[in-house]
Amino acid sequence: MSATGGTNRGSGGTNRGSGGSGSSGGPGGRGSAGKGGGQGGNRRRNEQGRERNRGGERQFSQAAPAQRTRRADPARLVAFEVLRAVAAEDAYANLVLPASIRKHKLDRRDAGFATELTYGALRGQGTYDAVLARCVDRPLDQLDPAVLDALRIGVHQLLAMRVPAHAALDQTVGLVRAVIGAGPSSLVNAVLRKVTAHDLDGWIGELVDGMTDATAIAALTYSHPEWIVRALRQALVAHGREVAEIDALLAADNAAPVVHLVALPGLASLDDALAEGAEPGRLAPGSAYYSGGDVSRLPGVSTGTIRVQDSGSQLVARALAAVNLGTGRREGAEEWLDLCAGPGGKTALLSAIGQDSGVHLTANEPVPHRAQLVRQALRPLPEDSWTVRVGDGREVGREQPDRYDRVLVDAPCTGLGALRRRPESRWRRKPSDLVGLAPLQRELLASALDAVAPGGVVAYVTCSPHHAETDAVVDDCLRKRPGFERLDAGAALDAVSIGGALGAGHGTSAQLWPHVHGTDAMYLALLRKTP
Repeated sequence: MSATGGTNRGSGGTNRGSGGSGSSGGPGGRGSAGKGGGQGGNRRRNEQGRERNRGGERQFSQAAPAQRTRRADPARLVAFEVLRAVAAEDAYANLVLPASIRKHKLDRRDAGFATELTYGALRGQGTYDAVLARCVDRPLDQLDPAVLDALRIGVHQLLAMRVPAHAALDQTVGLVRAVIGAGPSSLVNAVLRKVTAHDLDGWIGELVDGMTDATAIAALTYSHPEWIVRALRQALVAHGREVAEIDALLAADNAAPVVHLVALPGLASLDDALAEGAEPGRLAPGSAYYSGGDVSRLPGVSTGTIRVQDSGSQLVARALAAVNLGTGRREGAEEWLDLCAGPGGKTALLSAIGQDSGVHLTANEPVPHRAQLVRQALRPLPEDSWTVRVGDGREVGREQPDRYDRVLVDAPCTGLGALRRRPESRWRRKPSDLVGLAPLQRELLASALDAVAPGGVVAYVTCSPHHAETDAVVDDCLRKRPGFERLDAGAALDAVSIGGALGAGHGTSAQLWPHVHGTDAMYLALLRKTP
């Protein structure tokens, strides 16, 4: 889990760190919070007929009732709303969070806090739920889901952020009291006080004590499902890396990612973004890193000429565009195809790269509302340089054989390579998803192999390092289709990267890694149809 936390919310704003349980041990008193100075209060309350906490002796805030926070801190409320949307509506945090931040009009400092709290609670859910299971007197699935989300928010503050314990307790209880009710707030108060018995390392040590299975230990320590730990360990070996890197890879999944930007070639410059605090990218040309808050405020982002896009995605698109097609191909301006275009990030970059050469790009997307996102992404480009096709990508090869000079197959996949940016995905994905995706990936690649012209190149790309979604797909398709050769994808990535020494190649394919390259775990294979 991230321990960077960003903003210390223990001292600023309304009642932040000054009300509620302010005397419960202070910032350094986590081991004793709530265990002293409340016994007489418990006896009086019991004599008044109030229900005793079923987990044992009830513990109360040391502050008088009138001093306890009774409002929801806006930044914590944003985090709570996003967690509720993710759990109850299958929403994606990266889509819900910006809208909630704008709705509550958070400034840059509070928006940063809400972002860390949201993503941190989602990433750490596996570990935090194991901690909570030791502190709650019933199975977690018997708790009100809203209360459980609030507890996760409180645990992340206590164990992985620079928030004083008293402030985390007071503000989380205040949030629950304001948006759920007074009854649940008492439960949350009691449970979070038990959480303060240990820091994160202490809790993990207690949870894994006596365990011998390395996969289970890693899953609990780094908050990943066990099947994903096994899959990533196997992926490291399959792509020529050491299995001992698994801890570093899992830790990288839990680190708060920096926003990566790209300026569409010929349409924008990153100068204004750099003036606003962005840093030049270290891997992809025309890229930058930004960690200064709401990226939509940067010049060029609202118009789409500067885009948020992981450097790994930028590099695989640039690698396809830069492949030398050599002799034996038809004359005239090239035609390019993005077979799985939605939501349009790689599409826009490819189209911009091809403008100087008069390229026409066809972007295929089967889902109408995602096709509209592709049109929006392509809006800054000349309208006569691109076409959006709404249809099944598996039919393109049959309908338009031997047509395109370069074809990108950014295949639907499990997304195991982007868990740091989509933290809820690790809890949604199941091993059975691979079974459903495998035929689709093969059919899309087969369609692309039919659609590419002789001498042309297909780029098969996934945001997953899983062997079943990468080399296994390519190998299966090529076994059934003679007349193709695999190009050196690692060398192609090196050729378009800054410095030219990524070291991502293994055999003829290439695999980027969060813990090595600071990108999503993008896979690339380049396949040329022999003239």
